[in-house]
Amino acid sequence: MATYAVTLIAGDGIGPEVTEATRRVLEATGIGFGWDHQEAGSDTLEKHGSLLPEATLESIRRNAIGLKGPITTPIGTGFRSVNVGLRHELGLYANLRPGKTIPGVQSTFDDIDLVIVRENMEDLYAGIEFDTGTDEARTVIEALGVVQTKAISPEAAIGIKVITPEGSRRIVRFAFEYARANGRRLVTAVHKANIMKFTDGLFLHVAQEVAAEYPDIAFNDRIVDNMCMQLMQKPDQYDVMVMPNLYGDIVSDLVAGMVGGLGVAPGGNIGDGVAVFEPIHGSAPTHAGKNEANPTAMILSGALMLRHLGERAAAEAVEAAVAAVIAEGAAVTYDLRADRDPAKAAGTTGMADAIIAKLG
Repeated sequence: MATYAVTLIAGDGIGPEVTEATRRVLEATGIGFGWDHQEAGSDTLEKHGSLLPEATLESIRRNAIGLKGPITTPIGTGFRSVNVGLRHELGLYANLRPGKTIPGVQSTFDDIDLVIVRENMEDLYAGIEFDTGTDEARTVIEALGVVQTKAISPEAAIGIKVITPEGSRRIVRFAFEYARANGRRLVTAVHKANIMKFTDGLFLHVAQEVAAEYPDIAFNDRIVDNMCMQLMQKPDQYDVMVMPNLYGDIVSDLVAGMVGGLGVAPGGNIGDGVAVFEPIHGSAPTHAGKNEANPTAMILSGALMLRHLGERAAAEAVEAAVAAVIAEGAAVTYDLRADRDPAKAAGTTGMADAIIAKLG
């Protein structure tokens, strides 16, 4: 059986607890792991002078795979998010966000099985912004006045939306390859090309070109506001959805809400030859060290990692074990209980123990 070298970043807040629970569950599958423990986040600032030490990046580049717990970004310090830093430093252009109903998790919807593929590097999240009242903003506004006729207030803040043919092509192709590899039937491109005719229009045009290369998979497109409405009315008509960065940020959280929230929402950030898997929720520092944090999203992110490594049977076993424990409703953390009673709930460790028992 293969042994995989994996960079393991515990994170901070509840990160170390849910990461340890996940490590134990993954090892219980019988697959071998060589854990390369690295640091990132607010706790590393004093020690390394950086939220994202170079040694951590080098470890992920070397191992080509990482598993990361939630990390706190200090507010008002000028530091960018560790998650954003990882994506840009490692070229993790695809954000994979599955949303699947787990019986026993409280939710308004039933039988949801959707996948959001979000472009990670472009759009309004490219970081090209100019603050109100600055010389840089006024320079941009003056330049825009030369090439178009709309009046822009000299005090406006400016953000630049960047959509490229190559960025659009690789994220749409990723969505189709994922659909093909996982037996999915439909890819939907989500956009606002009726208004953003050149940027989102480019994304849609490229998506249509790429779709023609995959005749075995159905393709359609939806305007993003209509997409949100249709997800509320008839989610069963959709499967894999691919979209630019901003829409993906919003729609992926919408789908997470449809299956019970961020506590059960796994995620992965994938590039060419490198990937980092992580839960979507925050570090919840007020719950740190109390052995009460729900490890589900982190464990399911580990299962996503197993799928990425080609260990599909092990991934399915982990997902089934998590689902069985949640369906039974006994050994779950307080947020997964209908009564939310901490006195009757399992801790993080206890829930991991129950999942491991199912794997045994």
